[in-house]
Amino acid sequence: MSDEIVERDEIVEGTPRTYSGALLAAIAVAILLGLGGIIWSYTLSNKLATQQRALADATAQNTKLAAAQQDTDARLNVATDQLKASLGLTQKQLDTRSAALQVREVRGEQTTARLATAQQQTQGQVTAVQTDVGGVKTDVAKTQSDLADTNTQMTSMKGDLNGHSSLIARNGAELEILKHKGDRNYYQFTLVKGVKQQVGTVSLELKRADSKRSKYTIAVYSDDKQYEKKDKSLNEPLQFYSGKEPMLFEIVVNNVSAKNTVTGYLSSPKGAPEPAVIAGR
Repeated sequence: MSDEIVERDEIVEGTPRTYSGALLAAIAVAILLGLGGIIWSYTLSNKLATQQRALADATAQNTKLAAAQQDTDARLNVATDQLKASLGLTQKQLDTRSAALQVREVRGEQTTARLATAQQQTQGQVTAVQTDVGGVKTDVAKTQSDLADTNTQMTSMKGDLNGHSSLIARNGAELEILKHKGDRNYYQFTLVKGVKQQVGTVSLELKRADSKRSKYTIAVYSDDKQYEKKDKSLNEPLQFYSGKEPMLFEIVVNNVSAKNTVTGYLSSPKGAPEPAVIAGR
């Protein structure tokens, strides 16, 4: 009996304690929810304020853009009016310009026709010049052929000194060919009997002339020496050595006249001493 009384007392005493814990838990949850709601409201309020400021800035920017657009439109209108004024040609002005262009076109056609005529004339002149050039080329080719024939016909003769053969010139034309070869130096002369004459770097003197037999005798003065070529024939190479380093010189007489004169030329190798140039000549 006493045990049952004790258990009931415990039950009665434990019931209020259980109800007090649940209440405290509910109060704690309510407080947390309240704090969460306050925080969420504060955050939402900040975001709303930020968005409102951004919206205000966007509105202000749109206002500026609208003002700038209006100013640009006004400027475009002014520029358009000025352009219309500058391009505003009347129909009469357009007709006048069209007529002027037609006149220019006609003049251009006339100029083109004149140019075509001038071009035809120029072409004719060019053709004539080309024909002349062709003729000149033909003449040059013929001259070259004649020179080649003359060169072929030139005589090679043995000299009187050592039998050395050399190509001689029998007249002025052949002498020019030899000069153009550039192998030797050539000095033309006319000698009168008994007169000592300098030719190139040596001196020559005609001792005797026989026009009937085409024979002559000539004296050569070179390097303080004298050589006498006796009773020689026309176009015969007369050879002698001259200079510190002896080089072969040649004399060729092409003509003996009745007036005791002879004409011909002296040749010396390239590199041989040449006569000094006298000042004033």
